[in-house]
Amino acid sequence: MELRLQKKLASKILKVSKKKIKFDAESLSQIKEAITRSDVKSLIGKKIIDKKDTNEQSRARARIRILQKRKGRRKGRGTKKGTKNARLPGKTEWIRKIRVQREFLRSLREGKFIDSKTYKSLYMKAKGGFFRSRRHIKMFVEERNLIKNGKK
Repeated sequence: MELRLQKKLASKILKVSKKKIKFDAESLSQIKEAITRSDVKSLIGKKIIDKKDTNEQSRARARIRILQKRKGRRKGRGTKKGTKNARLPGKTEWIRKIRVQREFLRSLREGKFIDSKTYKSLYMKAKGGFFRSRRHIKMFVEERNLIKNGKK
């Protein structure tokens, strides 16, 4: 028994796939006679033609979670997977740090605040990981009065 037309009409009316249309097995003769949209609509009203339950997962909670993550929430210890080093490799951290320090030392040398000898010793200290940050270099230079003229 071919009921392609009825299935197609029902799927368009109910706005679901043809696969999701379910016919009542006892009323197949009635369904066969329904050839217009209004006929099919009346059968839908009588629950002779129905749609199968969909097994969909709601995205509502997921959307809320995404919004929270955008605000910077949900980043606690329990969420983190992988070591600190896996999330931000030590090498990347080092590269960022050393570039800032070397840039600062270069600006001190080019601005004639330190001589080349002092620059070299500070550069080698930075390379050896002696300084924690740009600010640490600044403190070190000021404590030892290595700046020649003016303030930086």
